[in-house]
Amino acid sequence: MNQATNSIVAAFVCACACFGHIGHATAQTGITYYVDAAAGNDACKGTDKKQAWKTLNRVNAHRFAAGDSLLLKAGEVFEGCLQPKRSDKVANGLPGVITIASYGPGAKPEIRAAGKSVAAIHLYNTQGWQVMNLAVSNTGTERAPGRCGVWVELNNYGVARHIRLQQLEVKEVNGSLVKNKGGGAGIIVSNTGKQTPSWYEDVWIEHCVISNCARNGILINGNWERHAWLPNKQVVIRGNVIEGVPGDGIVPTGCDSALVEYNRMKNCPRLLPDGEAAAGIWPWSCDNTVIQYNEVSDHKAPWDGQGFDADWNCNNTVIQYNYSHDNEGGFLLICDDGGVKHPVSAGNTGTVVRYNISINDGFRSTGRHAGFSPLIHVPGPVKNARIYNNLVVRKQRAGSKLDSNFIAFDNWGGFAADVLLANNMFCLQEGTGVKYGNSSLIRFCNNMYYGLFPILPEDSFAIIQPPAFVTEDVFAGNQPAAFRLKDTASCAGHGIPIGNKPLKDYFGNWIGIGEKPSVGIQQCNR
Repeated sequence: MNQATNSIVAAFVCACACFGHIGHATAQTGITYYVDAAAGNDACKGTDKKQAWKTLNRVNAHRFAAGDSLLLKAGEVFEGCLQPKRSDKVANGLPGVITIASYGPGAKPEIRAAGKSVAAIHLYNTQGWQVMNLAVSNTGTERAPGRCGVWVELNNYGVARHIRLQQLEVKEVNGSLVKNKGGGAGIIVSNTGKQTPSWYEDVWIEHCVISNCARNGILINGNWERHAWLPNKQVVIRGNVIEGVPGDGIVPTGCDSALVEYNRMKNCPRLLPDGEAAAGIWPWSCDNTVIQYNEVSDHKAPWDGQGFDADWNCNNTVIQYNYSHDNEGGFLLICDDGGVKHPVSAGNTGTVVRYNISINDGFRSTGRHAGFSPLIHVPGPVKNARIYNNLVVRKQRAGSKLDSNFIAFDNWGGFAADVLLANNMFCLQEGTGVKYGNSSLIRFCNNMYYGLFPILPEDSFAIIQPPAFVTEDVFAGNQPAAFRLKDTASCAGHGIPIGNKPLKDYFGNWIGIGEKPSVGIQQCNR
């Protein structure tokens, strides 16, 4: 397994050890309620396993208080939609937590909406919930827009604090495949309303498995227009696995300082209609997002289709220590819609992309955009982007049409200005170049180039020689470990310093203040 996958597995083991099944003893200040779909009775009190409730309708009719726990019996299926409510008022802005989990041995209890409701779990205008160790599904007779597995919703509510979605199995959600028709997702966290502006603080989505859901994986929706920007804060999306999802994997919207780490997106099916755009992990209308230690592969969206993206209306996005491979649209998108101006959009400024690996990305060969798949695509008036110390390797693919440009700066209401590409390794088996358009102040510095480059970028101190990986065949490696450097690597100490903070390289080696960096993802000291 590669580094990102190992981290995800470790996170899952830790989560299982810490959480597991919840029992009666954990409810120290509240009441524990039990639900048994097979042997329960809604006429019972629900406060004992032998006096368990039976249906979700009974649960939805009750109002829970801080410290309460609601436990569903493992191995059973509960038909309908879980819509829990709380009775107590929040004191001093800090809600007492109510836990929803499982009890007993066996598989996670499944909440099966069967397309009869928008979501299988719906938390509406509420806060202070920990939902964990459940399975949910929502398959209707046909696809429906907006359908999801879990929906956390605010509407004219104000601030909501402490939402935890942990160790959930979200599966078989057949939402719409068309974004403009409402799409659909495994998990949606949304906030709307103009009378009472709403936002979240302290939302964690951790260690969930989202499989065979359409259109998307995990969406955080928020107030995206800058003149009404009330960002969600303390948003953490960590350790999730997204598989069999054709659209966007993880998209935080309207957030400040969101952290997206140790997630895995894979095995994306080719389901989206031609022209639909999607990518792996990307923020929109966010500031100070950190996207790190993730792995995205196999994306097949007809447009975009990159592993990672810093989208428009975002400032100071950091994309670091990620592994992108076999994504048809390429490795990286940094974009800005120049047609949307302030006060609606803040543009795209200050994006940093560093110490990432891209292996065999960029080979779109179907649909009307076949052949367009630069490894790095920068459309629109992006400003002050820094792309450094990344490794990009792409081999020839039989039957695939590779883009003639490995980097493309395109017009989208303007062109990029002030973009630095430094200390990167570009290893490309098939000849390719750079499309500049009318971009300005595009600087290539101290990059290594290996393979076929009919026209090299104008690069100060370019290194043109084999990179000296531990794997002799540069284009044969398909795991990060294959791209460690030999002790004799000539790229050691040949990079230019960028920034003044100490950093780690991709493999965890520290790069101290004042220490000259190497070229590529590994710091080599000779």
